[in-house]
Amino acid sequence: MQSSLPDQSVIRRADDRIGDKIVRTPLWQSVDLDQATGHSLLLKCENLQRTGSFKLRGALNWVMTASEEELAGGLVTVSAGNHAIALARAAASTDTPLTVVMPEGSSEMKIQRTRALGAEVKVHGHIQDAVALCHQLVEERGLTLVHPYNDLRVMTGQGTVGLELLGQCPDMRRILCPVGGGGLISGLGLAIKASRPDVEVIGIEPEGAAAMGNAWQRNDPAASLATVDTWAASLAPAIVGEHTFAATRQVVDRMVTVSEPAIREATRLLLTEARLYVEPGAAVGLAALLDGVVEPSPASADLLVITGGNLDPDQVHHCESSA
Repeated sequence: MQSSLPDQSVIRRADDRIGDKIVRTPLWQSVDLDQATGHSLLLKCENLQRTGSFKLRGALNWVMTASEEELAGGLVTVSAGNHAIALARAAASTDTPLTVVMPEGSSEMKIQRTRALGAEVKVHGHIQDAVALCHQLVEERGLTLVHPYNDLRVMTGQGTVGLELLGQCPDMRRILCPVGGGGLISGLGLAIKASRPDVEVIGIEPEGAAAMGNAWQRNDPAASLATVDTWAASLAPAIVGEHTFAATRQVVDRMVTVSEPAIREATRLLLTEARLYVEPGAAVGLAALLDGVVEPSPASADLLVITGGNLDPDQVHHCESSA
């Protein structure tokens, strides 16, 4: 079991391990989106991943490296949805029981998809309440916790996105990556910076859920937000953790926040101009350019990680006011 941050060799072994069970997602440039925004953009389309987000990578790597003892009593996690769906698929591949605690207000589509994959889903309270119930179930039922982001094996699996980018865009100069708990940007950054320390890695958070920025500002991985408020529900943990805090401090060049109007406009543009079905959390990289908190790269296209596409159809109208 890993005890330190994964290096590139560890991430490469994970890539070999999960490679035939994931989609090698495309890196794509939309001429229409570039024209609509005035920016040159490359899109890493993890919305096309099986289960609809990058989360499958980390979930598979965790389950495929788990011991018999870890799996024997069943698994438990807390998630707003994408990790829940991914872990449900990974757990089902080994016939391992899974319980998922999801906060109230979670996407109904994500709840139903998680249940359809065989997981028991408990919808409970705000995110802090959901976390507390998850830990209670660990104690009461003897379940093994699979943390959605602050776990080294999960982080390692997410890092395979970075390995793909090294092959797909060897001359990349800058990556804009959405940040919730920080598992993706940590793994991606560790994979890329090992070969290309010159690549600028920028983390993007919603203004109303800037948990990593808060932890950075306080220099405390346990610093918790009192409230979270954003349409980008996949980027709304109240707290990060020691592993993702340590990794981001090592490989992330800067953290920025974006406004809710910019998230809505960016989502609308990706839906209509890029014709990609994306969720709001996947659009924050574009939102950073629209908000002006990140200036366009003068030397090359900006690479945006499009993290997921699990958007309830009835939520699409929420971005129409920006049209």
